[in-house]
Amino acid sequence: MKRKLKRYLAAATAVIVAVVWAFPVYWMINSSFLTPLTISGLTPTFLPFGGTLQNYRDVTTETPFFEALTMSLMVVGVALAVCIAFATLAALAISRFRFKGRRSFVLAIILVQMLPAEAMFIAQYKMISGLGLLNSLAGISIIYVAMVVPFTIWMLRGFVGGVPIELEEAAMVDGCTRLQAFRRITFPLIAPGLVASGVFAFIQVWNEFALASVLLTDDDVQTLPLWLRDIAQQSNLGAPEWGQIMAGSVLVAVPVIIFFVIVQGRMAQGLVGGAVKG
Repeated sequence: MKRKLKRYLAAATAVIVAVVWAFPVYWMINSSFLTPLTISGLTPTFLPFGGTLQNYRDVTTETPFFEALTMSLMVVGVALAVCIAFATLAALAISRFRFKGRRSFVLAIILVQMLPAEAMFIAQYKMISGLGLLNSLAGISIIYVAMVVPFTIWMLRGFVGGVPIELEEAAMVDGCTRLQAFRRITFPLIAPGLVASGVFAFIQVWNEFALASVLLTDDDVQTLPLWLRDIAQQSNLGAPEWGQIMAGSVLVAVPVIIFFVIVQGRMAQGLVGGAVKG
């Protein structure tokens, strides 16, 4: 009875925590369908009965939503592809090889993660400005790659280190080169790690606001967080359009949800399950 009671209490606590965590998301989606009069009312509306899609129409037709969406997708695509490529090679190098400066390189990765991003804003701005890459896809992508590569290397290092090196050695005994052994044996086994690292990098770049606000000052090259800021700053008779703000927030969150739904199957797979027998 005591064990059952503990399980019931643990389950009830988990449900309460889940509800508290999910309520802001539900409230954002619910408010995005309400009219301005309903939102500003004194009585809370927990279900969008009699709601409207006008908020979504307004933010997609009267604001540069699709331009910001295109910019965000291009920035994330470039940063993610370059980051995964560099991080995979770096993680393989520090996990499989012993070379001079290896420990210093690993220590540098850790130290970079300890630096606050705001401390490097001025240096990053002057560097990108000196290259003439302000308000450009290339400029913001370079900074984002530099921002997410250290953490991605650190994550992938653990995944690569978890794959037994004997698998690669066995493949090389059978005639594979080291590159072929990595491509045919190690790479498929670290695929869940690549997906997990990619998810973290995707979310970090997609939601980044501070750097984008410094490097993308032109209204024609905005990412979605900057676009959402502009919506929040707009006002009608001094009152924010909360319905439009909530609709914009939902639209910013939807691509992340779609991306996670696509890759969550790979994240759930075992890392090296079944790779070694006996």
